[in-house]
Amino acid sequence: MNELLHTRVLPMMDLLLESMFEYLLFLAKTLTLLAGIAVLLVLGMRVRRFSDRGEHLEITDLNDRYQTLTRALKESSLPRRVFKDFIKSERKRERARDKAAESGRPRLFVIEFNGDIRASEVGALRVLVTTILLEAKQGDEVLVRLDNAGGMVSEHGLAASQLARIRSSDIPLTVAVDKVAASGGYLMAAVANRIIAAPFAILGSIGVLAEAPNFHRLLQRHGVDFELHTAGAFKRTLTLFGENTDEGRQKLREQLEETHRLFKDFVLEYRPGLDLERLATGEYWHGQRAVELGLVDAIQTSDDFLLAASAEKDLLKIKYSAHKKPIERLLSSIQGGIERVLATWRG
Repeated sequence: MNELLHTRVLPMMDLLLESMFEYLLFLAKTLTLLAGIAVLLVLGMRVRRFSDRGEHLEITDLNDRYQTLTRALKESSLPRRVFKDFIKSERKRERARDKAAESGRPRLFVIEFNGDIRASEVGALRVLVTTILLEAKQGDEVLVRLDNAGGMVSEHGLAASQLARIRSSDIPLTVAVDKVAASGGYLMAAVANRIIAAPFAILGSIGVLAEAPNFHRLLQRHGVDFELHTAGAFKRTLTLFGENTDEGRQKLREQLEETHRLFKDFVLEYRPGLDLERLATGEYWHGQRAVELGLVDAIQTSDDFLLAASAEKDLLKIKYSAHKKPIERLLSSIQGGIERVLATWRG
């Protein structure tokens, strides 16, 4: 009986060990496969990150775009024979344009600047201005389609300084305001040789502001102490959580007045005819009234300006972009949404 039991146990043990061995082998293969996939994913992410780090300069030929739109409309609206005649004449114009380009047809470089509180597009603007200065020739011009309601002083000051580089290089600069160029936005626009605006565009707001809530009394009611230590009497003029002093408030007002003076001096440097006693009050005006006050040179949309220029110049819209990580794009999008809400609320 013992021998029979022993012979039965041994095959069962062998079967169990074999099953465990097969399971461990399967597990090892699975882990190896998963590890291989993980390595490939990591390498793929590294390659993607490396390739996406590159800078991208996008150039759009607006003349070709206009021709494509015109051709599509004529093809759908003209009789077939008339459309064929149009195509023949269009080819002649294209050949004439190519010859003109060979002989140095002037170009109009088009930049779009959509501002926010931090003037976050100033990095791209720096690259675009440098690119234009390296390439521009006699007869070339620059158009900046500006939409900017202002924001932080240093960032918008830097953006205005970038446009000043174009003007100081004797390249004619036009700024077109279809919607708004206020505060820091007008600081940028003022640099141009010529400012055009749509009839109901908003311009001006030559002023400076600072605002912040103070939670000191709320914290005090709940028995919360807040300590602020500084080295320097005016290292911090106002605080969010501590008790503000009259001295701090006065110093902040002095700083605002100094910044306002710099703002006015900068505008006067490029538009010396302005009556800033009348205009530097922080008010804004719409297009036609802005022309009467000298803030703008003419009422004209950027679309009409480009259409008129297309007959004599090659229109090249240039856009620069650099790779951002997904989390950076998400945070930037959220912050931009908050800033738009704040701008609407404050406006």
